[in-house]
Amino acid sequence: MAILTKAPRGTQDMLPDESYGAKITEDILLDVAASYGYREIRTPVFEHTELFQRGVGETTDVVQKEMYTFTDNGGRSVTLRPEGTAGAVRAFIEHGLFNEPMPQRLCYFTSCYRYEKPQAGRLREFHQFGVEAFGSAGAAQDAEIIALAQNIFDRLGLSGIRLEINSIGCKNCRPVYRDALKAYFKDNIGSLCDTCKGRLETNPMRILDCKSPECKAIAAGAPCVTDYLCDDCRAHFAEVQEQLDVLDLPYTVNPGIVRGLDYYTRTVFEFISDDLGAQSTVLGGGRYDGLVSELGGPETPACGFACGLERLRLILAAQGVELPRKPDVAVYIAPMTHEALLRAVTLCAEVRDEGLCALTDTVGRSLKAQMKYANKIGAEFTVVLGETELAEGKAVLKRMSDGKEAEIGLDSFVEGLVAACLDEV
Repeated sequence: MAILTKAPRGTQDMLPDESYGAKITEDILLDVAASYGYREIRTPVFEHTELFQRGVGETTDVVQKEMYTFTDNGGRSVTLRPEGTAGAVRAFIEHGLFNEPMPQRLCYFTSCYRYEKPQAGRLREFHQFGVEAFGSAGAAQDAEIIALAQNIFDRLGLSGIRLEINSIGCKNCRPVYRDALKAYFKDNIGSLCDTCKGRLETNPMRILDCKSPECKAIAAGAPCVTDYLCDDCRAHFAEVQEQLDVLDLPYTVNPGIVRGLDYYTRTVFEFISDDLGAQSTVLGGGRYDGLVSELGGPETPACGFACGLERLRLILAAQGVELPRKPDVAVYIAPMTHEALLRAVTLCAEVRDEGLCALTDTVGRSLKAQMKYANKIGAEFTVVLGETELAEGKAVLKRMSDGKEAEIGLDSFVEGLVAACLDEV
């Protein structure tokens, strides 16, 4: 039988160096979210298929073409989550979080799954950081999550990321706009792709999001959604802009933004980067005031965003951003005898109890080979233990970066190492 040596198409392995950087990035994202009062939630990797059919929308490409759906051993249809919001809303309803003080601010990391053509920044298994705010209908909540997103980019040291915003109206004014779109696209139906011809009756707004060059050209002349907003939606959108202006957050109003999921209402927004090629959106979101009730909960206004973590890492790499990093290995203890190895094992255990990484020889290398190995793994300090060091109860601690040395007592090894790490030696 052939040995499987490659990951499935559209998936990626994350090796230790990449994982370390990803962890630093994720910690920054959580820190920023916490400063705005968002608490982490974790939901299952799969849900009942109906959740996404009702929540994401039957007419979306995600539901129609991209979901990984299967029947489990109990005959139930389940789906690997294609996005994070529907699961968060389901948890919000199931656990009665609507009975808690509002607004409820939640954040999460998720792996998501969509059957798409893999390319840079678009995978079949991908990861997102998301935030969801439940219980506030005010424009200040929209502005808060947009500011949170901008704060993330600022904390990561990223530049050149543009904010584009739009309002796509509510259940009162959107039907009028839909009728205007239908009338416009019917006059151009012969030039639409087959998918968009089907969308014409079910959801003409999806045509505005089509990537076909012909459909994009036709959509460029379509009626503008902001011309059809009701008074309440127009006032809400104006207040969102006022809040962003007060926060000194630059933005562009782009009437072409509709987002790819059906649950959005009123405010939608995207953060765009030129460092991503075709997949230019690194973070997107908006308001979804009807989703909680659509999935069986009480009427609850809500808004949120999702940030693609793979795309975020691509931008960090493209801009050459170096994330702060401390050495993986604080100290490597190189024993020269069996007795020294036994002492090295106990010293490593003491260091690890202090939350630092300590390693010693487990292979039987010569001293020269051990020092070469310590250099390769990036140990911050090294200590050589031999008969003399054991007899005298002290050894020389060497900092690998500059060769600086200091004598350290074996009976106070941890204290001496910690002082050295703090550059007190």
